[in-house]
Amino acid sequence: MSSPSPVQIREANAHLAALHGRVADLEHKLDAAENTVREQAESLIRKDEQLRAATQDITEKKDREISYLHEKLCQSEESIQKLQHMVKEKDSLIGQLQHRCHLLDNICKSRPLLDTMLAQMAEAERMGPVIDSTRPTGDASLTDGESNCSPSGLSNHKDFSLSEDDMDDQELDGVVFGTTV
Repeated sequence: MSSPSPVQIREANAHLAALHGRVADLEHKLDAAENTVREQAESLIRKDEQLRAATQDITEKKDREISYLHEKLCQSEESIQKLQHMVKEKDSLIGQLQHRCHLLDNICKSRPLLDTMLAQMAEAERMGPVIDSTRPTGDASLTDGESNCSPSGLSNHKDFSLSEDDMDDQELDGVVFGTTV
């Protein structure tokens, strides 16, 4: 083979120089690209850490809020239970009071009749005992101090009974019935 001509050598040298420049330019671009990729990776890592920290912070806040809301829910449920119990007690009391109100209404409706009866009893007391000269004075039905209207006689009568309060009240033994206005 023949040796290359100086033109070919110059062209080859120019080609090698261009190729070397191109390689240097590509290496420079590669270094720049690697730096960019490295910076982007570091930036992504920092952003990932920031996002993890933010996510952790949000998760902790969410957990605290859930805990707070759960506690409030438990307190509310406890309050609801207490209020429902109070409502049941009040309903029971209302039922009792309604029954008593009904009884008082009936008593108030019967008041005129009771007033008339008490007035008649007072009139009978004022008249005193009937003295019958044809009967012997030893009649035990009215002279033994017991009559059909005494409290002890009433407590044994099947159509009339005293309440427990009346039975406990010992003052009734000596009471004479009269009218009250």
